[in-house]
Amino acid sequence: MSIDVKGVSYETDENGYLVNLEDWNEDVAQKLAEGEEIEMGEEHWSLVKFLRNYYDEYQIAPAVKVLTKAIASERGMDKKEASEFLYGLFPKGPALQACKIAGLPKPTGCV
Repeated sequence: MSIDVKGVSYETDENGYLVNLEDWNEDVAQKLAEGEEIEMGEEHWSLVKFLRNYYDEYQIAPAVKVLTKAIASERGMDKKEASEFLYGLFPKGPALQACKIAGLPKPTGCV
């Protein structure tokens, strides 16, 4: 499978995740977001950058619990507020959708 962005084809797995992390750029992210029916705003990009930085540091995509805790801490929210915020941005699952748009592998523990 693949997606085409500005005349370039990028390989994806059967779930639409990029096969090669190095292929990611903001244009690719925009195309992946369109496939998820997500209109990328400032908060979406902020979360995508957070995920990419986390992956660079730990070589793994964070589970949704880790993501929720980090966002709660960063934004001074409780975990419930953070969870609602994340699901507001990525209704089909913040870890699944956000990691896909960030060009990261599917998080472990996600179905």
